[in-house]
Amino acid sequence: MPGAVLLVLALIGFPVVVGLSTAGLAALIGFFLQRDADKRHEGSELIDVNI
Repeated sequence: MPGAVLLVLALIGFPVVVGLSTAGLAALIGFFLQRDADKRHEGSELIDVNI
């Protein structure tokens, strides 16, 4: 019986862990891409019109 409970908990928890880890990875990639774009386009007059 404890094995079945652990299996059910693992099946419920796995999608949550995968979803949070991919969201974290997307945030990390977005941060570095934004920082790179800011460095590449530093001094451009178009930066002022960004919201």
